[in-house]
This record gives sequence, C-alpha cells and structure tokens, in this order.
Amino acid sequence: MRHLRVPNQEVEAVLGHIRTREWGAVSMRVFSTTDGRARLIPLGSNAPEELPEVFSIYPVEMHEGVPEEKTETNWLTLLAKEIDQLTIDSLGDSLPSNHEFIGDMMIVRLDDNVVPYADAIARAKLGTHPHVRLILNDDGVQGEFRIRQLRPIGARLGGSVLAGATLEFAPPEILSTSVAVKESGRVIRCDPTRAYFSTKLQTERLETLALAKELREELGRPLRIADPFCGVGPAIAPLLAESDLVGDLLAADLNPDAVGLLFENLSKWERRAYPSEPNPLSRIYENRLVGVADATLLAENQDITGRWDIVIVNLPHRTIEFLPKIIPLLDRSSPSLIRGRVIVEESEIESANTTIESILPPIEPGKPAPILHIKRDYSATLRLCSFEAWISKE
Repeated sequence: MRHLRVPNQEVEAVLGHIRTREWGAVSMRVFSTTDGRARLIPLGSNAPEELPEVFSIYPVEMHEGVPEEKTETNWLTLLAKEIDQLTIDSLGDSLPSNHEFIGDMMIVRLDDNVVPYADAIARAKLGTHPHVRLILNDDGVQGEFRIRQLRPIGARLGGSVLAGATLEFAPPEILSTSVAVKESGRVIRCDPTRAYFSTKLQTERLETLALAKELREELGRPLRIADPFCGVGPAIAPLLAESDLVGDLLAADLNPDAVGLLFENLSKWERRAYPSEPNPLSRIYENRLVGVADATLLAENQDITGRWDIVIVNLPHRTIEFLPKIIPLLDRSSPSLIRGRVIVEESEIESANTTIESILPPIEPGKPAPILHIKRDYSATLRLCSFEAWISKE
C-alpha cells in the first residue's frame, strides 16, 4: 500500500492532518524507515490519488503495511455489544458516522433520536480510538461569538472508559476542554468551548502560506499581514513559522477569550512576553499590533488603514457582508492579497462569485479571477468555500 515518507521531526504534524482527513489506512501503523531518519505513514483508500501540493515534498512509497496491534477498529462492531442489532439498523444514518479530532478530544453530533444511546456510542467510539481522552457531543453554536456548546458523553480514565453516570467520577482534568493541537510544526493552544478552530482546515492554512510566499517573492520583502478575525491564531501560526515572511502583524478578534489564548500562543511561538490577559488592540511590539477589536471598525483608524499586504478574512458566515469594510486595510501602492472563506448554498456559488467580484478592487493583471472553491460540506446544502483575490496597485 501507499505510504508517505516523512522526516521524524515532522511526523506528528503530518499525521495529525492525515487523521483529521481520515486518509490513514485503518488498522495499519506508522513505522520507521530502515535508516531511522523518517517514518512511513500508511495511506488508506480514502486518501486522494494526488495529495495536496503542500505534501509534494514528502515522497509516496509502496510498502507492505504493518498491522496495528488492535483487536477491533470498527466502532459499530463494539456498539453491537451494547445495543441490539435491530436497534442499530433502525437508527441507520442517524448514527454519528463523522467526527472531528481536536487534540486528544473527539467531537460528534448526535441526532435527537440517538441521544438515548449516547453512553453506548461513547464507549464504542473510545474503544476504537485509544488516543482519545474525551468525547463530546456538539449541541450547536450559541451567542455573538458562535461558541460551540459541547457536552461530555465519555472519557478515558487510565484503563477504564467512563460514560453516563460514571462520568461523575471523572476528575476535572479529564473533562477539561483546553487542549494543545500540533499543526504545521506549531503547538496551538485552544479550547473549543471558548474559541474554536477547525483542525480539518489545515490544508487551507498551508495554501494561505503558499500564497503568502508567492506574494513575498513578487514584492521582494517580508509582508505586512492582517488577520482581523484571528481567533486563537491558527492562520498565522504557519506564516510566523516561515523565516522572513512576516514583517508587521495585525492580529485581532472580538472574542476576549480567543485573544487570551492568542497571547498565550504568540508568547510560545515568538519566545517573547505577551499580556497574560486579553486587552484592547494595541502595539505590543513595534511590529505586532494585537488585541481585542471589532474588525469592521479597523479601517476608521488612520494608523491601520492602507497598511497591509495580505488581509485574511475568516468569518465565513459574513465574509461577503464585511468585505467592503475590510478592503480599505490593504496597501494599494503595491500588489496585495485577500484570502477569505465563505459559507454559501451550493446553488448560489456562481451568484456569490459575481457579488465578490463586484465588491473587490481591480485584480492584478495575469492573476486568476477570485472564484469560490468548495473545501468541505458545512451542511446538507451549505458549502464552506475559500477564495483568493490578487489586488492590483492603484
């Protein structure tokens, strides 16, 4: 089977991406190369024949797979030991076939008719994912900051699985939703109950890195990058990891909890002190403008407007609405770039493309028109899309 050859120091980050995309070969394990300098990650049938360009640096090699020493990998098999098969068949597609990993947590979404079987589902899921500490049900988003309402339904305590009434015996640290996610060589501290980011969009963030490097090549200098909806910082993490890519940085969010976690992350990534508590947007360092701010009001500040080479717009439910208030942040004296995400009905993608094009300034000659690219399903009819717009200088 196909294996991805990855240097030892990059295995954890790449493996995290493979797992979140569910591209790994079920019941097969990662193993070392004969020279001990790299590891081979087994790819399953779900992995595309052509992997994203960002993985082109890792050779694909054919090797016989090495089985994991696990007795069971199908959670439905374990579920059948908890619930009779007739009930499982009646639940059908209501059972949570999809899940998301955030650090050592798994998040599922249970339909109302499945909730009575949450305990059994938790035990079965934990039984087939030994690296998971905590499994939570997603009850949807709430409030101005669209915070996910997550409810623990199962946890691992030593060699035991706790679910239902036994969760009362779980110590607080086992139920903690504060986790560290390793991505693109960076550890990102987050808490999805306070400030969420999708680990399934790592490829998207690496694509943003590739675009930024392309613009740096064109401008011949480090870039001034603004991320006014930055959250805990997942989009800027790979940018800061690239040598001589980021000059000035604006990182802001309206959610104080997100900014508090962002400060914690930046202090570790840059190895210099940031505030211990969230505070209003301020110049923490000469080249770092970070803090709590309303992105729609930033262009009213003359010290901020017209200063940035790249603006990242990651508020997908309202990106198109906010674009006119974000565009003035760009420095139009040289080519610049907008990188954005949009949630839209699939049937309305073409209409959205037309709207985006009508809002944007002229596109740089020789660059492609900004078009929405579907990245993943958001619901039965909604799609999460991304676009990039290369803006010409005035």
